[in-house]
Amino acid sequence: MGELRHCPALLVSAPASGQGKTSVTAALARWHTRQGRRVRVFKTGPDFLDPMVLERACGAPVHALDLWMTGEADVRARLYAAAGEADLILVEGVMGLFDGAPSSADLAQALGLPVLAVIDGSAMAQTFGALATGLARYREGLEVFGVAANRIGSAHHASLLRHSLPPELHWLGALPRDAALALPERHLGLTSADELPDIDARLDALADAWAAHASTGLPPQVGFAPGQRATVPRTLTGMRIAIARDAAFCFLYAANLDLLREAGAELRFFSPLAGDALPDCDAVWLPGGYPELHLQTLSEGRDLHRALHAHRDAGKPMLAECGGMLFALDSLADREGQAHPMAGLLRGSAAMQARLAALGLQSVVLPEGELRGHTFHYASATIDSPALASSHNPNGGPSREAVYRQARMTASFVHFYFPSNPEAAIRLFRP
Repeated sequence: MGELRHCPALLVSAPASGQGKTSVTAALARWHTRQGRRVRVFKTGPDFLDPMVLERACGAPVHALDLWMTGEADVRARLYAAAGEADLILVEGVMGLFDGAPSSADLAQALGLPVLAVIDGSAMAQTFGALATGLARYREGLEVFGVAANRIGSAHHASLLRHSLPPELHWLGALPRDAALALPERHLGLTSADELPDIDARLDALADAWAAHASTGLPPQVGFAPGQRATVPRTLTGMRIAIARDAAFCFLYAANLDLLREAGAELRFFSPLAGDALPDCDAVWLPGGYPELHLQTLSEGRDLHRALHAHRDAGKPMLAECGGMLFALDSLADREGQAHPMAGLLRGSAAMQARLAALGLQSVVLPEGELRGHTFHYASATIDSPALASSHNPNGGPSREAVYRQARMTASFVHFYFPSNPEAAIRLFRP
């Protein structure tokens, strides 16, 4: 084991979803960044939207950390690298502190990360301290270092909450109950940062609000040990991969893009919404996003449809993930049942549902190898093609996704995390 790198760090968690983890993490990141500190932020578990906001808050890419999906070695390697360049590391948790397997608490305990518990204090006073104490004492060996309050009503309210804490729990700050500070949401989570023209003003307002009640010190130093990431073979050297990227196709792990570049590929981004032509390429990636919000525009992109057909029919590799797969179908209907023609690369149709259709970590064994990732969508699809493979939920959850293949096109609702098996991911794009 190599020499430890030390850096102040916190894992920001909560008793449940909706307590304000992202707002507090963003406020902390922007507040410390404005003081001249180099802040590196990570997100626990699979997520695309929170990292977009957090990247704007800290000014650096935000990577996923998950003991199962990304693997402990990958987690340790990324934190070790961050500790070598940062003055502060923040890790936003997922759901409640002890929810899921692996949970945010599992990650904190495995890495020795002190926890900041964010609690919505809007409808309580001294019970705030009882709830914080319960979180801190629930699991032996887990360090809950401090507490922050969200949605406080006044300075007096903040004082009541602060003085309800036992001496061993540090008060780190608070955010007020103010609609102007809220980060807008839609059915898959937060609104994409790129869709908010005032995102920097919102983040500065969060930092200003945080400053009113903040503890000025840094959290404890954590010693981070090196981790060994999987080797990435340079077998895509000279290859050009066209990647759809705009408001309809925005669910891209930064680590996936880094891996393709590390393998030697040249990435060529294009926007179907802007009417961009398919770039001259050897492979295509249609990632997830929000095609259902742009049905008319996507339906009218017939030149792109024809180019994608020609690419597939030439036997060139293509990956269509979740929203990308919905775009690849014959048609997609919105929640009102209004269907629009899509690219027609895969026979079938889909419709958006009012309720969540699938959620959870996923593992898929493909001819190229096993890849890990997750599923999260509100669409129901009927696809007229036999499945190449079916995903598996490691926690025994009900969500299982079929993977389809036509020629070299691979399509599924699963969002793959490429570093979980670099060689398998690379084979999806290699001729």
